[in-house]
Amino acid sequence: MKRKSAEIANRNHPGFNKNAEPFFSIIMEGLKGEVDGDHFWDAVAENAVFEFTYKFPGFARKIKGRKAYMDWFGNYTMELESADHLRVYRSSDPSNTIILEYEVHGKAPSTGKAYDNCFCSIITLAERKIMHWRDYMDSLAVVDALQAV
Repeated sequence: MKRKSAEIANRNHPGFNKNAEPFFSIIMEGLKGEVDGDHFWDAVAENAVFEFTYKFPGFARKIKGRKAYMDWFGNYTMELESADHLRVYRSSDPSNTIILEYEVHGKAPSTGKAYDNCFCSIITLAERKIMHWRDYMDSLAVVDALQAV
């Protein structure tokens, strides 16, 4: 099936941040067979909504649209080295919701400290694209990694 060019994310966008590749890869592994696209950004609908349950000064609790989230990822500073411990839960109801639990590992370049975090992402799909994302994480892991020694 040939995809429309609007469905394929612009590979030159800074949102294709190499620091986040382990995140992108583990999400695509968890959504394998459920979404279209070769990369995480291809699997995100242009009008997707992302909600974050964590509170940090200056961090948006909600980001609307693929481009806006790609713009945010263009400035992502954690240097992820790996992602693991993936658990996938599929809802049996017609909402087409998938819950992913996973961990990411790397370092915070601003402090040189290790960054190890665990996430729970509740993802709603429509037409084989990510339409809604609600994210939970260990907020203290971010604070610990960014806090100067």
